[in-house]
Amino acid sequence: MIYVALGSNIGERASYLSEAIQAMEADGLHVTKQSAVYETAPVGYIEQPSFYNMVVEVATTRPAEEVLSLLQRIEQRLGRERLFKNGPRTIDLDILVFNGEDIQSKHLSVPHPRMHERAFVLAPLAEIAPLLEVRGKTVQQLLAALPESERSDVIRLESLPSLVDPV
Repeated sequence: MIYVALGSNIGERASYLSEAIQAMEADGLHVTKQSAVYETAPVGYIEQPSFYNMVVEVATTRPAEEVLSLLQRIEQRLGRERLFKNGPRTIDLDILVFNGEDIQSKHLSVPHPRMHERAFVLAPLAEIAPLLEVRGKTVQQLLAALPESERSDVIRLESLPSLVDPV
């Protein structure tokens, strides 16, 4: 399975997450599971609004580089501008894990090289795949290893409905 992280902190954040999931489905990436939406503080450049983050599990027969290109096209269609590193964005789509493969290319590093440091990725991923192993540890173990101060900045939003109905 493939796991994709979604994030948005500009405009109607929940709408951008929903539109991204719908675009993935329309482009042949079948969303089989999705986490709840989490509100999180920005990382890196902190002078910006908080994010809505989530993770989806995706099934596809497409190769990793093709999936990456498809996700980048979705970002562009939804108004993503890369003005500077860690800046605000309408939508951010990152491949976290791709069928358990270790992929290191010019354009793609999988497993995502910083996912083990990011509670805003690990909390939603742990919700849908707690026993998934990434570089010898489960997602639950990676999340538990983060400082409490980082984990407490990730707040599960109970009031938002599921953005898609997985099969």
